[in-house]
Amino acid sequence: MSSSEKKTRILCVEDDPQMRTFLLAQLKARGYHSQAVRDGAQAVDMAAIFQPQLVLLDLSLPSLDGLSFLRRFREWSTAPVIVLSAHDEEPVKIKALDVGADDYLTKPFSINELLARVRVALRRADETERLRNSAGGKEGQRPLYRCGGENGLIVDFARRHVSSGGSEVHLTPTEYDLLCELTRNAGKVLTHRELLQRVWGPDYSGENTYLRTFVRHLRRKLEPDPSQPRFLRNQLGVGYYVPPPDSEKSLT
Repeated sequence: MSSSEKKTRILCVEDDPQMRTFLLAQLKARGYHSQAVRDGAQAVDMAAIFQPQLVLLDLSLPSLDGLSFLRRFREWSTAPVIVLSAHDEEPVKIKALDVGADDYLTKPFSINELLARVRVALRRADETERLRNSAGGKEGQRPLYRCGGENGLIVDFARRHVSSGGSEVHLTPTEYDLLCELTRNAGKVLTHRELLQRVWGPDYSGENTYLRTFVRHLRRKLEPDPSQPRFLRNQLGVGYYVPPPDSEKSLT
């Protein structure tokens, strides 16, 4: 067990006492530093104090429901959130992803699957933070993607900085990874399956709901008119792409 993993803070928001005890025991056994609360109102306060690096979140909570907590949490934190819910209906999943969840796991679930998803989410967040803090680190084949001039879409890979319309855009690690896959392959259509496997992993190749939801997130944040996207375009029934950069000269 690495020292970095032992220091990882995970907040469990779960109203079922047996599930809380189970989650805490499993996380503790693997060296994570975890806290648990039973409702959304407690979770808001605990999140501010504990500063979790990942949240496991039930949706059906007393006092303040899971989606309401998630909305508040996303006002100030980009830490990964994995929803653990008994609801497996697609509209519920889409709603949770829309509000800001990074992943969704339906109860009952295998603890090994949950732990694998925790590791994936933490790796993605750690990589985002590491590269954000690295000075001049190499990332990909080119340091900058620009489409639409200075006030268009700009992705600075070295600094993990994204802007659109001349203003900085704050993305979650998952949103940023998806945008990077598209901009690194600018002008090329990436299929739904390719994007899901590259961003979420091989176990997610059929989760088209995830992809549609996160593309919608990005369009709301990046497009002047999300209903008529300039940057994040789709090839009907195939996948998504972004236009080629303004010029190769701007990328050197």
